[in-house]
Amino acid sequence: MKMSQRLIRWALLTAAIGGGVMALAGEWTSPLLWAFLIGVSATALYALIAIPPDLAQERFRPPTEGIDKRALRWIRITALATLIVAPLDSGRFHWSAAIPDPVRAAAIAGMIAAFLLCFHAMTVNRFFSPVIRIQTDRGHRLVDAGPYAIIRHPGYAGMILGVPLMAIALGSWLGFATAALYALLILNRVTVEDRFLRANLPGYAAYTSRVRSRLLPGIW
Repeated sequence: MKMSQRLIRWALLTAAIGGGVMALAGEWTSPLLWAFLIGVSATALYALIAIPPDLAQERFRPPTEGIDKRALRWIRITALATLIVAPLDSGRFHWSAAIPDPVRAAAIAGMIAAFLLCFHAMTVNRFFSPVIRIQTDRGHRLVDAGPYAIIRHPGYAGMILGVPLMAIALGSWLGFATAALYALLILNRVTVEDRFLRANLPGYAAYTSRVRSRLLPGIW
């Protein structure tokens, strides 16, 4: 994909997310919403520029469904639900208690850091796929550089932190509840994928003996 095409995709993505969130919230002048959208837009731009074209193809159009088609569907549903429920709750209907502005501001910063970790993991690992599979068509091999030298699943660590923080950044405890379900689904996927890679990816079993932590260094 040419750079111009990537920038067009980034602009369309930013407009869709920004317009959608603000329309759902019914707020167009909130500084916190604008800070949220600028953060999301900046991290998306980094991802679109930094991720290699072959990985982008794998991310958006993997050739197989992998081993966890049903679980992946629910992961996507809960992520989308968070992005819909949170602005509706905080901006229009106020189903849950308000989140203080300083907490939301801190959550925006944490969300950006978490998503940057996720996208950085993608730039280091060219086999970072949305489906669990061995990518023999792309010469799949073990990656143990960068954040993978510290934890085995840095991308998932970023997702588990980023989406719940996104709900808080949008000001919704109800959205945080749907995001917590998303995080639990990702946590289960870590276990499933780790077991699958140990059994099917050459060198992964030895890698787990060198890098013992899946998500939290020295803890799990």
